[in-house]
Amino acid sequence: MSESEHRRLSQNEVYDLLSNPRRRFVISYLREHGRPIELTALAREVAAWENDVPAEELTDQQEKRVYVSLYQTHIPKLRNAGIVEYDSDDGEIRLMGTVGQLERYLPEEEEREPPWQSIYIGTAILGGIFYLLVVFDTPVFGAIGDAAAGIAVVTAFLAVTVAQYVYTRYVAPGREATLVDRGRR
Repeated sequence: MSESEHRRLSQNEVYDLLSNPRRRFVISYLREHGRPIELTALAREVAAWENDVPAEELTDQQEKRVYVSLYQTHIPKLRNAGIVEYDSDDGEIRLMGTVGQLERYLPEEEEREPPWQSIYIGTAILGGIFYLLVVFDTPVFGAIGDAAAGIAVVTAFLAVTVAQYVYTRYVAPGREATLVDRGRR
């Protein structure tokens, strides 16, 4: 084990490592996939992300520019900090256990926003079916008055709206941002 694997990274070192989007992408990619990757394949992934195009549409120049940057700057910096191991013989990069030192600075598994559109559509469909069952005096539902059914449907929409408001106002702002925005640079 190298000296860098035993030493503790300072907060400034961690912030310096995470200050560059390419290094954040490398760490995020390796964490997400959990297996080593060849430097050329990693450069292709980074270039595709940066240019917001599928890897097949990259130009040789786009790939080469990222490859050189990773090879000369970013991988050595991550290797010196003990975050990755780079085997120059087979060209593979793998995440080291030392990445655990970054855990408190990295977001947990990405939380997904509730599918509000689907919730509203579901509420509308169920509310509509419920109201029709009441209006057509079907067994069990026929005993409920039209006004009461309308109030129940409106109350269901109000409950979903309040839930969305509370989530957006109080829950979502407290979530940590993702390490890398895969949708745009």
